[in-house]
Amino acid sequence: MPTSVTPAAISRARKLRRNMTDGERKLWSELKEFRRLYGLHARKQTPIGPYVVDFVIHSKALVIEVDGEHHFLPDRMVRDTRRDAWLATKGYSVLRFTTGDLSDSFDGCIEEILRALGLMDGER
Repeated sequence: MPTSVTPAAISRARKLRRNMTDGERKLWSELKEFRRLYGLHARKQTPIGPYVVDFVIHSKALVIEVDGEHHFLPDRMVRDTRRDAWLATKGYSVLRFTTGDLSDSFDGCIEEILRALGLMDGER
C-alpha cells in the first residue's frame, strides 16, 4: 500500500517523530501493543507520498490523525480535507481525533480504532 514519498516528507517525518505531543505519545504507546495483541504493525509519523501521517496501519489501510487546535483554522481544514481525499485515492481511510478526544475519552478513541479495524463490533 505504501506509495512513493518525497524527500521533504521523509525529513518532516523524522522531525515529527522527535517532537510528538503528549496525546500522540499516549496513543503510540497503545498502538505499539496492536502487534502483540492483534498481529497489526502500526507506524508513527510516516510519510505517504507528499504527506506525513501521524499513525498508519498499512495492512488495514488505516491512517489515524491527532488534530490540535491549528487543524480547526479554515485554511488548515481545507488542507486536511484535500489531504484526506488524496489518501483515499491511495486506498487509505482516515480517522481523526482531537487532542481533547484523547484526553477526555482515550478508551473511546481506542474502541473507535478497533471498530475501524474490524476488531470490535459497533456496540460500545
